[in-house]
Amino acid sequence: MKTILILAFSNLKHDARVLRQLDFLAKKYAVTIVCFDAVDSNDYTIFKIKKTNLTLSRKLASSFFLLTRFYSIAYRLLNDYAYVKTKLANQKFDLVIANDIESLPLAFEFHGAKVLFDAHEYAPRHFEDKLSWRIFFQGYNKFLCKKFIPLTSVMTTVGEGLAKEYAKHYPVKPIVVTNASQYFDVPVQPLQENKIRLIHHGGANHSRKLELMIEMMYYLDERFTLDMMLITPPIANSKTKSYINELEQLIKDPKRIKILPPKKPDEIVPFINQYDMGVFLLPPINFNYENTLPNKLFDFIQARLAIAIGPTPEMARIVNDHDLGIVSGDFTPHSLAKKLNQLTSADLIKFKNNAAKVAHGLSAEQNKKIMVDIVDKLTS
Repeated sequence: MKTILILAFSNLKHDARVLRQLDFLAKKYAVTIVCFDAVDSNDYTIFKIKKTNLTLSRKLASSFFLLTRFYSIAYRLLNDYAYVKTKLANQKFDLVIANDIESLPLAFEFHGAKVLFDAHEYAPRHFEDKLSWRIFFQGYNKFLCKKFIPLTSVMTTVGEGLAKEYAKHYPVKPIVVTNASQYFDVPVQPLQENKIRLIHHGGANHSRKLELMIEMMYYLDERFTLDMMLITPPIANSKTKSYINELEQLIKDPKRIKILPPKKPDEIVPFINQYDMGVFLLPPINFNYENTLPNKLFDFIQARLAIAIGPTPEMARIVNDHDLGIVSGDFTPHSLAKKLNQLTSADLIKFKNNAAKVAHGLSAEQNKKIMVDIVDKLTS
């Protein structure tokens, strides 16, 4: 049996994309996953690592080397995982899958293995809206991309926008493997009279401007309620961890707007199936937000929900092509609220039924064929 090493500097309990990689590959290959945390399984081997402890001295040193462009030294300070190679030295891998740019240099420490790079974001412009990130990390991410992407055997990414941008700047043609959720066999739930239940779920961080969806509620008629199921990663900084509290302070009508605790990835679709419409309004403050094609859009479809979004191009294309919901004229709360207020029960039923029609075609099962074909060719 061919052996695969998956590198993911994340907590798999909340990383749906990497969990799908495991689901795609673990039955056919001997898979070892390196990550911060994961649920134990007999299908694969888990090698848990601790996130690098960025002490004050390490932060100061890494900042110095980032500013002076000694990026290789900065990488070792920021990602102190060289021991992973030592711990796994007695194992031979046919393929290493590196998730996101931070894990890509480590992938090449396993000599003799081909490397598949899966880019969840466009790394050179990841947080370009933040001045501090541009000063310290933009050049660093460009360096990592320029040095390591040409060495990869295959590259995948989440959408066409990111694939085109990588191909524009680096000698690579990424294959698109979307964030489509697994297929769920759930019913189209009936509407409640004079009530439209909105749901949003996902990460809580300031750059996503989640307060805009709360503001949107004050422009909507009394039919609408909004539940927000939010998660903050344990490794987030204190400012990010306080964001949910800030959002709660903005809620003036707790009967219509609620913040709920998060669910595990495989629990999300069955839970949100009880709602009528999934909502996501994300201003394009950076390149990745402008080109996002997130898990939640596909979760909405699997849950047989109507969809309400801003005019993010790749999301809007799917919603419009399949008549799944509404797309606002711009990214303001008032614009999306205007479209929502015009909805009828007939509209919602149509959108939900259309989601049911495309659920198979827009599920992870389609991506599994792509991914397994890639891995088969790389390990043959």
